[in-house]
Amino acid sequence: MTTNALQMDKPVEHSLLDDGVQGIIGKGLVRVDGPLKVAGQATYAAEYDIPNLAHGFLVRATFAAGKITAIDAEGAKALPGVIDVVVDLKTFIRNPQQGGETGAPTQGVADVAYFGEPVAIVVAESFEVARDAAALVVVRFEPAEGVYTFADNLDSAAKPPPGSMPPYHEQGDLDRAMAGAAFTVDDVWRTPSQNSAAMEPHASIAVWDDDGLTLYGSLQMPSSDKQQLAKALGERQSKVRIVARYIGGGFGSKLGIAPDAVATAIAAKAVGRPVKTVMTRQQVFEATVRRSNTQQRLRLAADANGTLTGIGHETLCSNLPGEGYFEPAGQATSFLYGGENRVITHDLVELNQTLSGSMRAPGEAVGLLALENAMDELAELAGLDPVELRRRNDPDRDPQKDIPYSSRALTRCLDEGARAFGWETRNRTPGGKRDGDWLIGQGMASTTRANMLQPSEAAMSLRPDGRALVETDMTDIGTGTYTILAQIAGEMLGLPVERVDVHLGDTKSPPGAGSGGSWGAGSAGSSVYLACESLRQQLAKAMDADPADLTLKDGYATAGNRRVPLTDLIGDGLTATGSIKPGKQEKLTSQASYGAHFCEVKVHAVTGEVRVTRWHATFAAGRILNQQTARSQCIGGIVFGIGTALTEDLVHDDRDGRIVNHDLAEYHVPVHADVPAMDIVFLDERDIHANPLHAKGIGELGIGGAGAAVTNAIYNATGIRVRDYPATLDKLLEGLPVM
Repeated sequence: MTTNALQMDKPVEHSLLDDGVQGIIGKGLVRVDGPLKVAGQATYAAEYDIPNLAHGFLVRATFAAGKITAIDAEGAKALPGVIDVVVDLKTFIRNPQQGGETGAPTQGVADVAYFGEPVAIVVAESFEVARDAAALVVVRFEPAEGVYTFADNLDSAAKPPPGSMPPYHEQGDLDRAMAGAAFTVDDVWRTPSQNSAAMEPHASIAVWDDDGLTLYGSLQMPSSDKQQLAKALGERQSKVRIVARYIGGGFGSKLGIAPDAVATAIAAKAVGRPVKTVMTRQQVFEATVRRSNTQQRLRLAADANGTLTGIGHETLCSNLPGEGYFEPAGQATSFLYGGENRVITHDLVELNQTLSGSMRAPGEAVGLLALENAMDELAELAGLDPVELRRRNDPDRDPQKDIPYSSRALTRCLDEGARAFGWETRNRTPGGKRDGDWLIGQGMASTTRANMLQPSEAAMSLRPDGRALVETDMTDIGTGTYTILAQIAGEMLGLPVERVDVHLGDTKSPPGAGSGGSWGAGSAGSSVYLACESLRQQLAKAMDADPADLTLKDGYATAGNRRVPLTDLIGDGLTATGSIKPGKQEKLTSQASYGAHFCEVKVHAVTGEVRVTRWHATFAAGRILNQQTARSQCIGGIVFGIGTALTEDLVHDDRDGRIVNHDLAEYHVPVHADVPAMDIVFLDERDIHANPLHAKGIGELGIGGAGAAVTNAIYNATGIRVRDYPATLDKLLEGLPVM
């Protein structure tokens, strides 16, 4: 099998997708896996039909800090149908691993660090028996002193290790810039903990045989998850296989392996039978991952023309003791706007609460709430239109790294979005527009999401019958990966998508990038592109033609005035592997997708009820591979933003850090009635520095700034500035205008 490998050290000036001969790239094709899903035939983690399957149920600590002295399982074992209660205080993992890490998660549960930490697993003949038996297990412990409240422990905040960005950056003299500025903003924004609330709960089925362990799981990154699981269990990687063909949402919560995976694998080995563990919704909320709460101080300094001379973004966030991950709230601030004097810092408060980690658009999702609210305030102080203020501060180069942007269309997004929304006709006086008892307001915000490329491999086959097969352990978490990879392969090989089979989510296949960080299509898609490029070269050789002269369309190859069916060139089949990895381009250019949100809200003048009534967003994210799936991703991100703005608040009990609203009845995500019809527009753009596809990430672009657009609109409607998210009724009632 030939391998076509590319390291992105140089821009790819010409993409074979530019030719568009087959005409399927960029089209809004329906999902190829859609029929399976709507018919209930797509197999999710808990749905594999495994013979002799037993059921596991996690036993969790009912205290938040302390040392386990004994686990009494006799009452549970006496329950009819119970097979065993498995305890392994050394090997069980305390919390999930962060996404992309290849080492084992924090192991050992004898010293409990948060309420609800899994410490044992009951195995029984049915889920119901396992659940009931778990309630009979008694965990004895010596209590320890815990730290549960964020606000009372800010003095303990410390600089974390580097993460997706350096925790600290300073340049110039921000204090001097603030002192000499014509206009300044200096205030504090707060965001609560949040939960990904994916529709499918975490689940694992563990099967041991002579070849080792097969784990069927709901996991976003099988390649690194396999490494994590192997290290946690002390097994060779060659003895561990992960299967995750369909995933019902993840949003970061399934990037790394969670406690159910390790506990289920240990239990299956102990009882000598396959074991399935499906976490309850409450367990998912309490024992997987949350987005950290934040406290963000924003400082903006501008001259008389509204040009920024300084930006300060100082973030405090929280995590479990020993977990260095921090919410990178200043990530977008580092490159979105100009300003030569800059302070961007992140400090971490250690708390005995559920692990905090990556949740959709880590950093931008909450960081842009503060930054875009502050920009709205600055525009008002400077007497400028909020769109014009952003235009004036759109830099030519990355202001922090001093490197060029790979492509940047922020001002185009602002201008096109404002025109489409009718921004010029809006009411400019807060509280100045009313429809009966409803106050009407409009708001806007910029958005951005850093573009990333991850190592990825894919195998491509052309079979004797002329069908193509894509194989990679890349996953589809609802983003449309099956469809996108089929489109890329079909375009490259001149086949309709109906003649392209895509096999995903099995670590027996080449290691893909996994789904996360909005890098999926660009990374996995590039490896498919490269494998297809190799197949095109083999086909050209079979025709005794130059690859540049080869045209593939509708199952035929054309070159040198010859047109032959692909099946005449394939023989017993052709195979190739494509491999992509990041290179110098990510250091030489600043890569990101951009957009602009415009929305209208109405706020009830008596009750403070907020309704979002209209939305337009314009985005630029390189080549759009599928208009329909891209639009769906942006709508989903905006819905996240509406929830962030108005309802989502993961509440911790100050006494022990436990999550109070640990299910979808009490953790309020937006529903259909909360979401208006959305007008989504994509600008035509190519980014030759990003990857051979010229595409950039889009899965997380929609959420950034969306919540700020809502609260900016609330201000326009009522004159009330919300800096403590979410904007619930109690934060609006006192400031509502008198009727």
